[in-house]
Amino acid sequence: MARKNNKQSFQQNSRQVREPAVAGSFYPGNKAKLKSMVDEYLDKADLPEINGSVKALIVPHAGYEYSGQIAAYAYKSIGFSINSRPIKTIVLIGNSHQEYFDGISVWNVGYFKTPLGEIAIDEDFADKLINANPKIIFKNSAHLKEHSLEVQLPFLQKVLSDFKIVPIILGNHGGVDILIDALKNLINDNTLIIASSDLSHYPNYKDAQYSDNKVIQAILSDKRENLQKTISDLEKQGIPDLQTCACGQDAIEVVMGLTGGSDVKLLKSANSGDITGDKNRVVGYASITFINNDSKLNEAEQKILLNLVKRAVETYVRNNKIIEIEETNVNLNKHQGVFVTLKKDNDLRGCIGVFKSEETLYQNVIDMAIAAATQDPRFNPISKDELNNLEYEISVLSPLRKVDSWKEIEIGKHGVEIKQGMRRGVFLPQVASENNWDLNTFMNVLCTQKAGLPADCWKNPETKIYVFTAQVFCFNHGHLSVR
Repeated sequence: MARKNNKQSFQQNSRQVREPAVAGSFYPGNKAKLKSMVDEYLDKADLPEINGSVKALIVPHAGYEYSGQIAAYAYKSIGFSINSRPIKTIVLIGNSHQEYFDGISVWNVGYFKTPLGEIAIDEDFADKLINANPKIIFKNSAHLKEHSLEVQLPFLQKVLSDFKIVPIILGNHGGVDILIDALKNLINDNTLIIASSDLSHYPNYKDAQYSDNKVIQAILSDKRENLQKTISDLEKQGIPDLQTCACGQDAIEVVMGLTGGSDVKLLKSANSGDITGDKNRVVGYASITFINNDSKLNEAEQKILLNLVKRAVETYVRNNKIIEIEETNVNLNKHQGVFVTLKKDNDLRGCIGVFKSEETLYQNVIDMAIAAATQDPRFNPISKDELNNLEYEISVLSPLRKVDSWKEIEIGKHGVEIKQGMRRGVFLPQVASENNWDLNTFMNVLCTQKAGLPADCWKNPETKIYVFTAQVFCFNHGHLSVR
């Protein structure tokens, strides 16, 4: 009841606006100068293609002259992903730098203002969050002077339109699991989560690089326990002048707790010594993105691709012609890897695929179907007499993710690519299930039969191991089957 009355009294002014606290210090207070600075940072951010949709970011929050260019990489990635979706609500999470308090404060009414204009609060989302747990409250003073969320807003105003925000400040007394539990029931495909955090504070340049690299690698593992252990270990090492490894550790952990299974990528990192030249006392920065690769093709889309495979193979084998179509479905126009597998009487008859391509998914399906039918070196080309007896299987792939150890491989879930020198080999995830192989057998056969390497090469530190997942579906005796 107290929380409800608190909000009611605060809403007496329906135009409640949180005025900018650090405009003119952390970033320009002049609208034209601010717009020009952000535009320049975004222009200079050189990103690769993002294979999926960005669902969360870790972004620094220092003054723009120090970390603005690093932050730009994160914000540019929002619109640079190949499967971007409309973002309606942005959940901004930071640790308090100004006030220590017990609980989590959510600003739940009105607007946040920058020199570029006002941004509305998603009041419905914020109210539901506050009602989710007594530890989640509205505390006006926790937000009024806090810079960590405010500095994110001008970038958001430049790269997005028609969005609302939910500003959240953690009170430095825990609350990570409480916030994760509350948010996981509210976020959806139109929600973007942003953790605001710098990295190491005040060691010398080399020590900052050492600490920041350890923390970044822990974040890239997408495992909270790795981050917690890494920071604990760093704190025990007695690194001179290291006051914190990540001032927004709690905010980072919330993101990691909400985005398990994501493809996590470091976009850019640096420290203040790279900007100022003073390497005696620095602060570290990184932009990291969490990419959703779990968007599955629906049954109608699967049928479109399976029909394309069948048409492509039959047209090429019968008439030596490549079918030409124009597919408008958004999901089928993603730039996504795929393997096409042909079987006859349950025996493999051809299998070829591609992980990276400038072609669209549907065009890759056509190309790989023809290649599987005619170019697999293990088999003779498919003949016209075989066409009526073929079964078609498609495996739509997630991007490859390098792992530090074979121990990260999940048998039956992960496909694996190994590389050693010029030799490489790939097994799709379903190979293990189809053959009832355990991890040892799966990897031994991959090394010997696919890569031409010793059976135990996968345990050699010089062997690079990449994992991926696949959405697998097929035509089996005229029926669509999903694995």
